[in-house]
Amino acid sequence: MKFPAPVRPDKIMSFTVDENAGELRLIDFLAEKLPQCKRTGLKQMLAHRQVKVAGNIVSQATRPLAGGEEVMVNLTREFREFYHRRLRIVHEDDHIIVIHKGYGLLSMADDSARNVETAYSILRDYLKKEHPSNKLFIVHRLDRDTSGLMLFAKTIEAKETLQHNWNNMVLERKYLCVVEGTPDPAEGTVRSYLCENSRHEVYSTPDESKGGKLAVTRYRTLSTRGNYSLVECELDTGRKNQIRVHMKQLGTPISGDRRYGGSPSQIHRMALHAQTLKFIHPETRRPLAFTTPVPDSFRRLI
Repeated sequence: MKFPAPVRPDKIMSFTVDENAGELRLIDFLAEKLPQCKRTGLKQMLAHRQVKVAGNIVSQATRPLAGGEEVMVNLTREFREFYHRRLRIVHEDDHIIVIHKGYGLLSMADDSARNVETAYSILRDYLKKEHPSNKLFIVHRLDRDTSGLMLFAKTIEAKETLQHNWNNMVLERKYLCVVEGTPDPAEGTVRSYLCENSRHEVYSTPDESKGGKLAVTRYRTLSTRGNYSLVECELDTGRKNQIRVHMKQLGTPISGDRRYGGSPSQIHRMALHAQTLKFIHPETRRPLAFTTPVPDSFRRLI
């Protein structure tokens, strides 16, 4: 019987650029951190896609570095480049993965969709191909029809640190949505208690005694055109369907959100997007900030 060759583990070294480093080129930084390697060897590593900066593969030796950026070097082989049409990796290190999830993709499987492709299953398979012992943990979720930034953990320690200290470690979560009509007032805060009925629909109540969970959404109208407005929402709490319910409560449901009062959308999707995510890294304790542009389909509406 022929046995498969043992998996050769990656040997990855990670360095963080000093905040006060000033102007610094990647090749000079690598030469300082890896004095055992000649510059020709470092350039070969760059050419062979063995170097990442801020989670992205870099081959340019003169690439300028900024303070706080993470530089990773795989001394074993080239970094695997991930591609999937419904999901993009924005940042990856030994502890976490930040992704951009496409709309229509479940965060993870539920009882009604056990064999459906999800963001979790896509990333899990990617990590298992790198090494069978690699693990992946859900930190938070986005609705199936919400696009945007989402955070996963690669270790149980990172998962527990983030989830147990979520309100303190997540510094900013902003969403964009296109709503029907114009919020009045154009800027403000919606504060209510959210409950869920037997049909798994979330509804808002001002009465805490009904057992609901406090939900606070701060919103700001960015632009209005015709019957649509582009609204930025910032979450003080992260409850299920929170923005969708609160936009309905304002009388301006999200375009395409038929479950919560919206009409069928011209862009054939619910117009809700997780645009900004800023949090404290569970291991380094450094703040990380990620943002994505306004989806092109939203621009077509407004």
